[in-house]
Amino acid sequence: MKRMTVALAVGALVLGGAATASATPAPATVPEAIKVPAGNHTIATYAAEGVQIYGCTAGAWTLIQPAAVLSKHGKPVALHSKGPVWTSIVDGSTVGAAAVANSPRDGAIPELLLKANLNTGDGIFGKVTYVQRLNTRGGLAPAGTCTDGAQTAVRYSADYAFWVAG
Repeated sequence: MKRMTVALAVGALVLGGAATASATPAPATVPEAIKVPAGNHTIATYAAEGVQIYGCTAGAWTLIQPAAVLSKHGKPVALHSKGPVWTSIVDGSTVGAAAVANSPRDGAIPELLLKANLNTGDGIFGKVTYVQRLNTRGGLAPAGTCTDGAQTAVRYSADYAFWVAG
């Protein structure tokens, strides 16, 4: 069931226009709390459109997983899913990461600094050390109580910056 939810969410995004997202976003002012440590440099920044999928447990909404399409110049280049992981649809490489810092945003999910804990393949994500989630818009869990077992998908967008050592 969960796999179908993600497939439907990603499919809807592609058909609904995520593939037409803007070109590589302009850099924004990055909060000190989520700056990447010295000794790393950015290799790519992609605009993402997707959903945060929430499930209801004990009357409260909790994050199940993200589902997003990352684009470069309007062309889909990667998928973002539970882990969190990012997988290139161009070369098959993958990076998984865990949050190490966050910066709150009014009316949106927080910006994050994530440290890589999984790399596969020789492509764009093969040597990524850090990922930043920047310029977040939307994606917050619904307010109020809910019925156990219910699920909902809340649209969000963000820019993801990928960093490597060196």
